[in-house]
Amino acid sequence: MTFSLVLEQLLNGVQLGVMLFLMAAGLTLIFGVMGLINLAHGSLYMVGAFACAVVAAATGSFWLGLAASLAFAAAAGALMEVVVIRRLYGRDHLDQVLATFALILIFSEGTRWVFGSFPLYLDIPQLLQGAVPLPGGTAYPLYRLAIIVTGGLVAIGLTLLISRTRLGMRIRAGESDREMIAALGVDIRTLYTLVFALGSALAGLAGAMVGALQSVQVGMGEPILILAFVVIVIGGIGSIKGALIGALLVGVVDTMGRFLLPQIVGLFMSSAQAGPVGGAIASMLIYLLMAAILAIKPRGLFPAQA
Repeated sequence: MTFSLVLEQLLNGVQLGVMLFLMAAGLTLIFGVMGLINLAHGSLYMVGAFACAVVAAATGSFWLGLAASLAFAAAAGALMEVVVIRRLYGRDHLDQVLATFALILIFSEGTRWVFGSFPLYLDIPQLLQGAVPLPGGTAYPLYRLAIIVTGGLVAIGLTLLISRTRLGMRIRAGESDREMIAALGVDIRTLYTLVFALGSALAGLAGAMVGALQSVQVGMGEPILILAFVVIVIGGIGSIKGALIGALLVGVVDTMGRFLLPQIVGLFMSSAQAGPVGGAIASMLIYLLMAAILAIKPRGLFPAQA
């Protein structure tokens, strides 16, 4: 094990954390402002990935595909909110879970019907191909570094939006007392639709950027949705800062655990056994982390209304 290898895995963990943040930021806004459990958020991640892949293949431009992912995911999210989600506010969480689970099935089967069951592929844009040298003589892919930078810029932009703009003021007020801001003349339905579209666009952006690292396929949003829920529970529901810190914690712990634990277990077991045992323990690490944090801070690290 070398320093450069550890640094590379650490950067991989940060990159995973940034992707989780893009998912969790929209999810925590929706959960915090509307009190809605949206299991279909992963489907919007998938919509963004498919939109980017299709538009990029048709135009030859990854950047047009990226813009399409934002537009299509935001539009799909807004349509979902107006047609279905709007009827679930104030309903029992079980109703929300069942309705949004049904949306997962609708999105998955609809996507399979339109694009088929075969995966699509995205090429990394030429501008972001290549690698950046790291200390120790190895190199790290430039595209992954661009994902990290993009996540940082999104975090800054969301923080400014929430803390410095009139829309952000209304979002914060909606978290605290939605009846009061409705009584003051704010169109709460339009606000909810805007928040939902914003969260959906972030999920679509995450899906588009990951699509260049892996295949774009039906059902790709469900595994990352589980991690996104872990992130917002760790960070604190409704908190952008909490989503960022929680996502980085989950990304680094998961990646470094999968890298280090098989080697540590290999000190006590044969190499044939160390891989499966270490991988099994590593897959539990983020849930152990969540349990430990909630035991100390039951509302998460940075709850929005703390």
